Amino acid sequence: MSGRGAGERGRAPDVDALAARARDAVDAEAVLRRTAELVRIRSVWDPETGADEAAAAAYVADELRALGLSVTVDEVAPGRPNVIADWTGTAFEPRVHRTLMFEGHTDVVTEGDRARWSRDPYGADLEPDPAGGTRLYGRGSADMKAGVAAAIEAVAALRQAAPDLPGRVRLGIVVDEEGMMLGIKRFVAGGWADEVDGAIVCEPEELELCLHQKGAMRLHAHVRGVMAHGAMPYAGVNPIAGLQRLLAAVEALQAEEQARLGPHPYLGLPWLTPTIVRSPVAGEAQLNVMPDTAYAALDVRTVPGQEHEALFGRLRDEADRLAAAMPGLAIELDWFESRPWTATAPDDPLVGALEGAYPTGVGGPPRYGGVPGATDGTFLHAAGVPIVTVGPGDRTIPHQVDEFVRVEDVVRAARLYAEAAVRYLMATPPVDGPRAARRRP
Repeated sequence: MSGRGAGERGRAPDVDALAARARDAVDAEAVLRRTAELVRIRSVWDPETGADEAAAAAYVADELRALGLSVTVDEVAPGRPNVIADWTGTAFEPRVHRTLMFEGHTDVVTEGDRARWSRDPYGADLEPDPAGGTRLYGRGSADMKAGVAAAIEAVAALRQAAPDLPGRVRLGIVVDEEGMMLGIKRFVAGGWADEVDGAIVCEPEELELCLHQKGAMRLHAHVRGVMAHGAMPYAGVNPIAGLQRLLAAVEALQAEEQARLGPHPYLGLPWLTPTIVRSPVAGEAQLNVMPDTAYAALDVRTVPGQEHEALFGRLRDEADRLAAAMPGLAIELDWFESRPWTATAPDDPLVGALEGAYPTGVGGPPRYGGVPGATDGTFLHAAGVPIVTVGPGDRTIPHQVDEFVRVEDVVRAARLYAEAAVRYLMATPPVDGPRAARRRP
């Protein structure tokens, strides 16, 4: 895969030397310190206990102010602030040069039952890795405080090694990625993405360059029938039977879509997965009572070649058909969230910059992958921003007990980010390029 864009071929002759200086300016001890300090802040969103992202966001804002960045703290909801910060090279001209974004989030999922952890989930303990090197343990270590720390250190390295860089770096460290992604939605709605030409999403993807990520659709299926005695089901309408038929139709549609598209080379197959089933929806269930309500939640994961509107139309048609076949049954589908899949062109300049930085920043030829879940990047992509997701941490470790990240990978990520930023920002795009129209005056 080659990502060399036209702008990359025209870059200044000294870009390699400047990129190397930025890479070598990464301070491994600072990366470790920031990762550990962030992990020690419990930034779970839990309204019942009052836990939120405020302390983690304040830490990020303080670190960025200490680096001399212009920092904006935007309160998305009480206790839930986005942190947005810009670093600008002295040669930057807004309507000529690029803006590169590093994106991350401060929220983490709950640690769950602490008794299942073999160490303090917020202790940031350092232990030897069986394969060599060092692991840092803790909730959010991989997902994704390591990526946030690496992005901050990359900017620190740029500030030190490339102060006259002809470009701007914007950090968007947002809230609620693990929930409804309110932070990145606010970021986009506030116009902060308008000036961004490309974004590196610093999620834990084993330092693979991910040009694709799955989309997600979230749906509620509400089924209503008529309550009756279990001994006389003919006196009512069984919503469980209606829901059973709906879920069978969902499974059939999944098989049809999988056969139509086959496995995507980086994302695998699309899935339509029921994740919650309840009946009755409220109140106590009784063995001898046929309830009047049933409910299912659907978690739909899409790949390139699927359009969310068309897919929902198929599901709605099936629901209408099944309801018509069972007089007295009603099926309502509530499609309440849509996160489109993403695909970044392999010849986008951001891809080329990361490819060029990979051998020295990470080591070896570039490795490629796909993001199995949806990230904040889906909304940046929908806003017209090319994204590449690449960050430290094993892909499967987030949300597990004894979550960890390899310290050496966090340092490699920071070096990759710093070097790629130089390569990307040194290549000046045309003033009338495809993203210039999105930039605010």
